[in-house]
Amino acid sequence: MTRTAEMEPGELSDTEEGLFVYGIVRGDTELPGVMVGLDGRDVVTVRCDRVAALVSPLAVQRPPGRAKELLAYSQALDVVAESHPVVPVRFGAILPDAGSVVEELLAPDEEHFHALLEDLQGRAQFMLRAGYVEEQVLGEIVQSDPEVAELRERTRDLPEEAAYADRVRLGELVARAIEDKRGQDADFLLDRVLTLVDAHVVRPVSGLAPVCDVALLVHSDQRAELEARLESLAEEVHERIRLRLMGPVAPYDFVGEG
Repeated sequence: MTRTAEMEPGELSDTEEGLFVYGIVRGDTELPGVMVGLDGRDVVTVRCDRVAALVSPLAVQRPPGRAKELLAYSQALDVVAESHPVVPVRFGAILPDAGSVVEELLAPDEEHFHALLEDLQGRAQFMLRAGYVEEQVLGEIVQSDPEVAELRERTRDLPEEAAYADRVRLGELVARAIEDKRGQDADFLLDRVLTLVDAHVVRPVSGLAPVCDVALLVHSDQRAELEARLESLAEEVHERIRLRLMGPVAPYDFVGEG
């Protein structure tokens, strides 16, 4: 079931409510059924020629910011992204009414939004996350570095507050070794994947467990082959690395700032 719900410029001018903006879609986009956004309000479109904004009413005296509101924002965008190209608008954008959505957001950049949506047609974002099996990788470090092995043995049975300097040194050595491994393993994984994607964005990671966190822009024609390759790769590295592919989601990492 599809549904087209549009708000005309001039609607919802009450100063106690504004319009929360989720993203930009093509002007002829039909929403996939009844969509619920922040505060349980229906998500509708405000159209300007070839593009439209996804919006829902929101009380302006209680601006967004809670975790459940961020979830409602992303869920609305991700539902649309399953069947239509969408350009997310940064979380927290509120305009007074439908006329302001047209005049301040859509009309000035209609050509830019239209071009972005055309470029995103048939493509969706996926998230590839890889993490170490910590016991396995720490074992590799102990076996390959005599100083780590010695410090680990020396501090193993001591109280936590004892041998403080040795524990600090051990932590530094392990962190450095993990960083070296992370770079090599991330490169290995991405070399096997990036030939099947149109674009990618590497997100920063830290700590002992993460190997990489990468946003992938994938064309629908390549999706099945990408998933099959990742299944094979996951089996190949499963003893020391766990892979997780999430999506499709809205292309948050591929529409620039703003």
